[in-house]
Amino acid sequence: MAEKPDPESQTEEPTERKILDELEKGNLPISREASAFAAAFAMVVIVAFLARNLLKSLGTALSELLIDPAGLRLETGGDAVLLLSDLAWQVSVPLIPVLTILIVAGIGASFLQHAPRFVPDRVKPDWHRISPANGWRRMFSIAGQVDLLKNAFKLCSFGLVIWFALKWQGNALFESMALDPNAVPDLILAMGMRLLTALCFTTFLLLAIDLLWVRIHWRKDIRMTRQEVKDEIKEAEGDPLRKARLRSLALDRRRKAMIAAVPKATLVIANPTHYAVALRYIREEGGAPVVVSKGMDFIALKIREVAEQHSIPIIEDRLLARSMYDAVHVDHAIPPQFYKAVAEIIHMIYAKKLRKAAVK
Repeated sequence: MAEKPDPESQTEEPTERKILDELEKGNLPISREASAFAAAFAMVVIVAFLARNLLKSLGTALSELLIDPAGLRLETGGDAVLLLSDLAWQVSVPLIPVLTILIVAGIGASFLQHAPRFVPDRVKPDWHRISPANGWRRMFSIAGQVDLLKNAFKLCSFGLVIWFALKWQGNALFESMALDPNAVPDLILAMGMRLLTALCFTTFLLLAIDLLWVRIHWRKDIRMTRQEVKDEIKEAEGDPLRKARLRSLALDRRRKAMIAAVPKATLVIANPTHYAVALRYIREEGGAPVVVSKGMDFIALKIREVAEQHSIPIIEDRLLARSMYDAVHVDHAIPPQFYKAVAEIIHMIYAKKLRKAAVK
């Protein structure tokens, strides 16, 4: 397991790449209070829309046991199993919508914070999570102290909400003893609705505060050291040593290609030692002379050496070689400004060949 950097050295804000890496690892800023708020909100919905029918259904299911228990058939163990199975079915069916709402609320709390993602590393056994020493450190860490304060706040706030609700509804509870028994369930539902609404509002406030704290703490926890930032920049731009090595290899390949192409040339225009441009001009091929190779210093000397080995004419023209080296491109025809000068050289070479042929 990678060693976590010293928090004191984590002075740099996380980069976009760092944030994305943490999200891919499943390290997400998640508030646990979202589940508590979702449960409280779900209970408000259940009490507001389902509680009355739910209680009525449960009362109907249980009335058979209370009204005529002597009429139930319980002669054998099979009769008892059938009775309990039927009773369980009648009780569980009304609870299905309740369980569905609670499940949807729990899933929705997770979806609203972050899109779901499967991270295999998060489900692998990690002995550091169950280590007593690590657990003790987490307990007394800043996050552990904040959790303690949140739990204390929840306990105190929920206690105050219940106390104020009961105090406010105290007279109604005493007056309910004089009401029609059929009106008591409505009174209890109304009181429960007010209490749950107050608890839901309190949980929402706690969720808002916790979301802010969780995100601030998460960004602080994933801060980077200066070395990590440098390494990330180096990796993004490429290692300078590796880039230099690649440039060297590419230059070497170009040099070899330059020298290998010289035998195809029909003339070389050279500065005595510094520049050399090898051209190919065959009248039958048509078009302007094409640059097959060019080089400076060492490459220029190698071009001249190969040209001499293949009996390719070498014309020394210091100014023309220097001008052409900067203006021409390999495998391209020479620019128009060099047509006249190169044409004169080609004419001179052909004239020499004709004189030699005539002498022979």
